Amino acid sequence: MATGTDQVVGLGLVAVSLIIFTYYTAWVILLPFIDSQHVIHKYFLPRAYAVAIPLVAGLLLLLFVGIFITYVMLKNQKVTKKAQ
Repeated sequence: MATGTDQVVGLGLVAVSLIIFTYYTAWVILLPFIDSQHVIHKYFLPRAYAVAIPLVAGLLLLLFVGIFITYVMLKNQKVTKKAQ
């Protein structure tokens, strides 16, 4: 069973994810259909960032996954050499 702290942290992560998803969906899907002079446009970044931000986030994710896999493989290799 999850403790109360775990549940609060999980709820917080879900809430943040929902806010980011809603913001990004409105930015990418709804905003192009709204007149460019409308006041709502000042709450969003330029559209070029709609592609750049997920691209950078994806590349960083791949980088950290690659570093983690490399670290684990090298650590396992050292343990195997010590055992022999």
